[in-house]
Amino acid sequence: MKIYTEIIGNLNAPQWKEKTRNAEIELIDLDQWTAQKSRFVGRSRLDNEYAVALKRHSQLLDGDVLEFLPEQNKVVAIRIQLNEVLVADLSTLAREKPETIIHIAVELGHAIGNQHWPAVVKGTRVYVPLTVDKKVMDSVMRTHHIEEITYSFQPGEQVIPYLAPHEIRRLFGGTGPDSDVHHHHADAHPPHAHEHATGHNQETEHPHGHEYAHIH
Repeated sequence: MKIYTEIIGNLNAPQWKEKTRNAEIELIDLDQWTAQKSRFVGRSRLDNEYAVALKRHSQLLDGDVLEFLPEQNKVVAIRIQLNEVLVADLSTLAREKPETIIHIAVELGHAIGNQHWPAVVKGTRVYVPLTVDKKVMDSVMRTHHIEEITYSFQPGEQVIPYLAPHEIRRLFGGTGPDSDVHHHHADAHPPHAHEHATGHNQETEHPHGHEYAHIH
């Protein structure tokens, strides 16, 4: 079996859209957890198997091309199904006093950590992957009703451009069906103070395109 070790392009890039306009595209469907792995065997929609062994720290994105066969006018590409992400916006806190900012930030960290939810902090936003049912997460946020913080659920595809590869892995790679967070509980429970949300704080947000997301 041939082993694919690098990504050669992305179907969403302008040059590849033109190159594959009339090509046969064979898609390999991956869930968001498999997509964080560098080594796996994927099965395409045509029931063909593809062995992938990418370089360490490579980050797969939806539309990535594994193989292009011009003579056959055929492309083999990745299709990733991502869950939504809870995005908490703290930007309105900027006008508050330092002690108010600290109080509200700690309150949010307590609410998130209380549920054992992983999180990524980027600029003034906190990104939390769906680790339980969306309605449960919404209920938790409504129950805490933290002043000065708004939140929404956004498609994973829309969140990815704002994150670095290691942050993407944290959001989409650590919350699979077998991860610890799925075994803690299936619904909200009374607060306790021993858990805290964690993340990698960055001073500014820099959306990046597909060309920055791969490490070849």
